[in-house]
Amino acid sequence: MDSDPFSLLFLLSLLSSFFFISALSQAPKLSGFLIDCGSVSSLVDARGLTWSSDARFISSGVPLNVSIPGLEPTLSTLRSFPYRPSSAARNRKFCYIIPVYRGGRYLVRTTYFYGGVNGLGAPPVFDQIVDGTFWTKVNTTADYAAGMSSYYEAVFLAKGKTMSVCVAGNAAYTESDPFISALEMILLDNSVYNATNFNENAMGLIARSKFGSPGPIERYPDDRYDRYWQPFIDNSDAVSSTHNVTVTNFWNLPPADVFSTALVAAQDGALVLQWPPLSLPNSSYYIALYFGDTLPDSFRSFNVFINDYIFYNRLSVTSSGLVVFATQWILSGETRITLTPESVLPPLINAGEVFGLFPLGRVTHTRDVISLEKIKESINNPPDDWYGDPCMPQGYSWTGISCSEGASRVRVVTLNLSSMGVSGSLSPHIANLTALTAISFADNNISGTIPDLSKLNWLERLHLQDNHLTGTIPQSLGNVKKLRELYLQNNDLGGQVPTNVLTKPGLDLKLTPGNNFSSSPPAS
Repeated sequence: MDSDPFSLLFLLSLLSSFFFISALSQAPKLSGFLIDCGSVSSLVDARGLTWSSDARFISSGVPLNVSIPGLEPTLSTLRSFPYRPSSAARNRKFCYIIPVYRGGRYLVRTTYFYGGVNGLGAPPVFDQIVDGTFWTKVNTTADYAAGMSSYYEAVFLAKGKTMSVCVAGNAAYTESDPFISALEMILLDNSVYNATNFNENAMGLIARSKFGSPGPIERYPDDRYDRYWQPFIDNSDAVSSTHNVTVTNFWNLPPADVFSTALVAAQDGALVLQWPPLSLPNSSYYIALYFGDTLPDSFRSFNVFINDYIFYNRLSVTSSGLVVFATQWILSGETRITLTPESVLPPLINAGEVFGLFPLGRVTHTRDVISLEKIKESINNPPDDWYGDPCMPQGYSWTGISCSEGASRVRVVTLNLSSMGVSGSLSPHIANLTALTAISFADNNISGTIPDLSKLNWLERLHLQDNHLTGTIPQSLGNVKKLRELYLQNNDLGGQVPTNVLTKPGLDLKLTPGNNFSSSPPAS
């Protein structure tokens, strides 16, 4: 077998001489949020963890109850979101907005159990998104047919004071309402998965297994971050031990109990596993394999291969435990792990994790995001999908928003809320959306005055007709060089129409009917 030059391979050998902190007898309190979607009140689960109602994190969607006896409490409610086909080439996303620590690394887990709430035979299939990054397609069909819930887990870096976790209907899959049962946002210690560049990538969980364990799932309080370690049994011999492994110096801080079981090869034989137990697309993956001798004060040595490429040569394993990991290892199709002996005692393996790496998407220019939030504050009844990133990922922009992806920035270029039942006023922060080419609030119930829009050098169309605007027409509108359409009819505007507006070359100006100008404007 030949070695292959895959990226960054690390060995963290945790010898007992390095240990200076005893293993915690009880996991510390989780830091973050456990959210019971669709619930109207908080609950405490069997492990003593408190789950909050989702009402403070989202304002759209409909809470529903799942009427199936014997469900875990967090699966007995969900939040469903209306699927509405769009004439534009976009899908609507609905986002939870979660307060976070900027720079923190978060485990994000979404859980889904359909329960037949929409009267359809099969669950809807849809997308999930974090901030401006497409995460993955949510397809719970097989699990639901087997009577099980589904969960998806990933690790993201918080780049602001909030993170948005969104579900989005997608007609390419099914034309039905997306939903969510539970959402967890758990802050990880700085050492956990710290070899990955989270400024460029996120990690989506493929498999996390405790080898040789018959079950149940290992989780909080054994795992301080409530990671799920699924039992994994195959044709190899399973062994167990009772001695303790101190894990405080393991970068990924696995639960000590994952070292209590193992799969072990026959004497003088190799251990061969197909793991993870699914076919993978050709891509880069983060792989961590955990080893600890199940015999106290014992030692064994073996080679580790993945798909016939050497992963680690002559690995020395003691009862103190160690982890070998690669931050970017290419996998494709089925994965085979082979351990070949280099000592009298046969090879063994205790646990493993595999994550897919996916690049972070772009995000909307910060000034545009802030401006849209100010606009949202100034109007009533904004579209119910005005949460999360306004433009990204591509194809999931807010209702009424279109964007351009320049070389350096993603900018908002049109704002169209015409005939959407919007009331309130026009925020002066519209003028900070300096890439706008078109604005329309036509046929709504907007009142107040027209703000100064002279900074909008690219603005070509301003449609504000059929509202309740008052005051005068700002003279600054005549100075917007590219303005070609100005529709203001059927409002309550008055005063003099600025001369530079009346005489602006090439301007399609509509001021009547309606309005109360002190001099008669030209007929529209």
